[in-house]
Amino acid sequence: MLRIGVMVSGGGTNLQAVLDNINTGTLADCQIVTVVSSKPDAFALERAKTNNIPSKVISRKNFSSIEDYDDALLNHMKSYDVELVVLAGFLSHLGEKFVHAYKNAIINVHPSLIPSFCGKGYYGLIPHVKALEYGVKITGATVHFVEPEYDSGPIILQKAVEILPGDTAETLQKRVMEEAEWEILPKAISLYSQRKLKINGRHVEIL
Repeated sequence: MLRIGVMVSGGGTNLQAVLDNINTGTLADCQIVTVVSSKPDAFALERAKTNNIPSKVISRKNFSSIEDYDDALLNHMKSYDVELVVLAGFLSHLGEKFVHAYKNAIINVHPSLIPSFCGKGYYGLIPHVKALEYGVKITGATVHFVEPEYDSGPIILQKAVEILPGDTAETLQKRVMEEAEWEILPKAISLYSQRKLKINGRHVEIL
């Protein structure tokens, strides 16, 4: 059984997508053992409570240094024997200590086709606003391993979503979530749990 720690900052729709896949048996060999939120008012905490998952708020602003913040996160994850960390709409920056402790065992879902519309400051609606401003015809979502720089780690899965006439950032965000994020995040977790991901430099081979 793969023990997963999910990190959130908002509504937790991607957390819900993973929970749904666990509950239907698609992710039968996976268990979310804890949810960590960067914000006390994140609705994702309610989702954790509904599913009887222990949760904790660990906020970067409560720590004087990134090292202390990393230590708090690490101590929490280790106390639950977390094997895979999943960032599901998590907006805080993780320090090098945490990333190295969970090297190749942290995955993130990002609402664009990396390397487009990603990096520092590209979160929430912003990637969709920028995609529409630029006039691209397709956008999508990416699941990738996490490295210390924002949105920089090796890519596991990507799925394209067409931009339609009349799209707003809000309609596009919803469609990218429904058609891409909620599909490829559970799929990537499944591949990881089955040890079907082989990392070679920047390339992730699916076995």
